[in-house]
Amino acid sequence: MSEDATAEFARTLAAEIEEARDDPAVDLPSTEALFTRTVIEALEEIGHFEAAFDLAQEGRVGRSPFQISGYAIDEDAGHLTLFATHYSGDLPPRRVPASELLKTAERASTYVAACIGGLADRIEPSNTEAGDLARRVASLGERIDRFRIMVLTDGIAGSALPAAIESHGKTVGLDLYDMVRLHRVLGEGQTRADIDVNLLEFAGHRVACLPVASEAGHYEAYLAAFPGEAFSRIYDRYGTHLLELNVRAFLGLSGRKSVNAELRRTLVEQPEMFLAFNNGVVATADEIRLEREGGAVFLTGLRGLQIVNGGQTIASLHRARRKESIGLGLVEVPIKIIRVTEGNLEEMVSSISRAANRQNAVQQADFSANDPFHREVETLANNSWLESGRSRWFYERARGSWLAAEQKASYRTTEQRAFREQTPKARRFGKLELARYLSAWDGFPWRVAFGGQKNFQAFMQRRKEQAASAPDAAWFRRLIALTILYRTTERLVRAMKFPAYGANIAAYLVAALGERAGGLIDFDLIWRQQCVTPELEALINAWAPLIDQALRTSVGSRNPTEWFKKEDCWVDLRNHLPSLTDPLPSELIRTPVGGGDFTADSPATGRNVADHALIQECMRVPSAIWIATAEAGQRSGVLRYKSTGICIALANYAAGGWRRRPSVKQAKHGLESVGKVRAAGLFDEDQREAG
Repeated sequence: MSEDATAEFARTLAAEIEEARDDPAVDLPSTEALFTRTVIEALEEIGHFEAAFDLAQEGRVGRSPFQISGYAIDEDAGHLTLFATHYSGDLPPRRVPASELLKTAERASTYVAACIGGLADRIEPSNTEAGDLARRVASLGERIDRFRIMVLTDGIAGSALPAAIESHGKTVGLDLYDMVRLHRVLGEGQTRADIDVNLLEFAGHRVACLPVASEAGHYEAYLAAFPGEAFSRIYDRYGTHLLELNVRAFLGLSGRKSVNAELRRTLVEQPEMFLAFNNGVVATADEIRLEREGGAVFLTGLRGLQIVNGGQTIASLHRARRKESIGLGLVEVPIKIIRVTEGNLEEMVSSISRAANRQNAVQQADFSANDPFHREVETLANNSWLESGRSRWFYERARGSWLAAEQKASYRTTEQRAFREQTPKARRFGKLELARYLSAWDGFPWRVAFGGQKNFQAFMQRRKEQAASAPDAAWFRRLIALTILYRTTERLVRAMKFPAYGANIAAYLVAALGERAGGLIDFDLIWRQQCVTPELEALINAWAPLIDQALRTSVGSRNPTEWFKKEDCWVDLRNHLPSLTDPLPSELIRTPVGGGDFTADSPATGRNVADHALIQECMRVPSAIWIATAEAGQRSGVLRYKSTGICIALANYAAGGWRRRPSVKQAKHGLESVGKVRAAGLFDEDQREAG
């Protein structure tokens, strides 16, 4: 990798950060904080971390200063990763002595010492996210037994950092992302290059294997049996980064028919039979290191290891050992390892995934990288021009696609200028943002609190379970309007400089607005204006402190970060939402009729506070009550055919999680029907209680 290429990548990254600073939606205290957020989000998107958050905070533990710039915590794995940023802003990037980077790491290690040394209450200032995180880690005790400090820098490391440092009897691992490594994993996209498995380290010995020759000559294949303990340790080190080319995330262990539940039963009751009972793992590797001895062949290392099929097996082994303390000493896992020698690795992986996963009925939607939904959103973005006909939004289905499109247009100056005018960076958004905006609006702000990747996985699973229809042009216009609304909310919340949890306040505020509005808002107005009205901005400004206070009251004695991830948090908050008052913003006065589905493209009608309250009351009635109302009303003759039809429609809306919202007329007639059936004494006691 040439220094010129790294310098060019650094300039591109710096330009992206500088452009973001000009975005009114961004309100971070420094360019360093923006660099940190950009890098953490990019690394999370390519799978290097899960649920990673930027958190630029500094203070003291007793007399010792600390400084951190972000964190990622995984209670199941027992990991705490802290980010520490060394930023200079120099271009081209300068060489940074290891001693400077080590000092940056040591300031973060002071914070680690507070977490594990009984000093969490001595962190100042204490009423911040950093203070809450330290108390949370301290309360988990031995459940968090692996600590790592990840140094981020816009420079080039002069030499390597030590692998670890000691803090209060704990070994704290050190790792580094300098500009060379960032260029490799982000600029060139070689995200597998960092995975280099030394089997002597993870298994304690070489692993015997059987080479299988390919007559076609396009690949090499090897069959082996890996110790379960080794697989768990490999996953411990690299996590879901091992599953970069896999099609599914961990599905969980619940349910009698769960494949993973059966797997766990084997681990507990018959670990020596695991090899016989389990289908095993299919993996690819960029490099396979071998040793030959007396006619036998042994695996010693794998670079660029990827689990193509069997991610469930690996994640379950890891969970069993780390979270449930199940011994894996007798467990052997069958594995087939493939190295592609000719052709495209991704194409080969796609074919292997589809063939290997047919046994578990994986749907096309599971292949997120090439999901038809995301391809359709990309197509809609390319073909949906604003009212002026001169500009549009850009959907970055794959990371780096905006930059690739810009570079493609850069061969001619006029084309490059036209591309930047038509699709400015400020109108770029990606998969994680799409999932965040839609999840909050649909009433899942607690899912948003899990972070980008986990929320995205939950969002895609909901689409699959709901058999959601394909997006169309009207849906896309409303998506962009929601994007503008959410980004406006983030901007206004940041400007208020809450001491902590601004991202959670924004997500819950958007969800609250959707709840109070019954999911009905004039998205077409926002699309046409490409901004929200001053009246809606004023409402958001008024609600933000109220949502902050409601969240703090809801937390009680719990850890805020964890409580915000609970559905119970949203359930509690829904009972304490701010009220709408007349006059309403224009977006809430004229809203779609005919059901109010996010996908609906219908005329608009005037509404007031009473109308929105009526819709909210309607949406509090469960599906079972609507069905009982229709059946009892029709059977007794209390309701006419039209009224029973409305009740059945509302039952379907309720069963679908109110993705489709009722109109004012539907809500009015539906509630009147429930009242008539109740007044006639046609509900039994169970139904009364359910209602």
